[in-house]
Amino acid sequence: MKTSKSSPILIRSLFFSLLCVLAAASSDAPSSIYDVLRSHGLPIGLLPKGIKQFEHDPSTGQFQVHLEKSCNAMLENLLHYDWNISGTLSYGLVRPLSGISAQELFLWFPVQGIRVDDPSSGLIHFDVGVVDKQFSLSLFETPPDCTAAASPPGIALQDGKIIPRTPYQSESEKLGVVAYGDEMRAAS
Repeated sequence: MKTSKSSPILIRSLFFSLLCVLAAASSDAPSSIYDVLRSHGLPIGLLPKGIKQFEHDPSTGQFQVHLEKSCNAMLENLLHYDWNISGTLSYGLVRPLSGISAQELFLWFPVQGIRVDDPSSGLIHFDVGVVDKQFSLSLFETPPDCTAAASPPGIALQDGKIIPRTPYQSESEKLGVVAYGDEMRAAS
């Protein structure tokens, strides 16, 4: 059997081409959740620094972000980030969203959605259920520093759902009792 001198060159060329294709394919995948936000027309400062892990399914838009621990960041208002944040992304929109709360006056509200209707307006909208809060997009140009924090005052988690608490319930926590609606439980 006769071998050609061009066979090793052909094999090397095919191997090099395959490497180039694989490198191009892997460079198309976002390397961070911030890249994912940017590709969906959203500012990267929606999420804080300190993200340990993220998952994103491009086919459904669903994402999940894991922080080392819950934390607070001060922008125009105080924002609370749970250690696990999840939602569904589409262009200019995150909805539904869980794991972020915003303080307004002395109350905390879970942020149910975030949207940028028109980037040229310079506004971003936070849907907190009872009101649509507008912020300047410039507040979200960079990921904010986040300070470790427990659940914000006025919010309790019950069966994975956020429920509002009244201030007197926080005082009863000091005594080892937590009220959930009409039910009282020992604080853990």
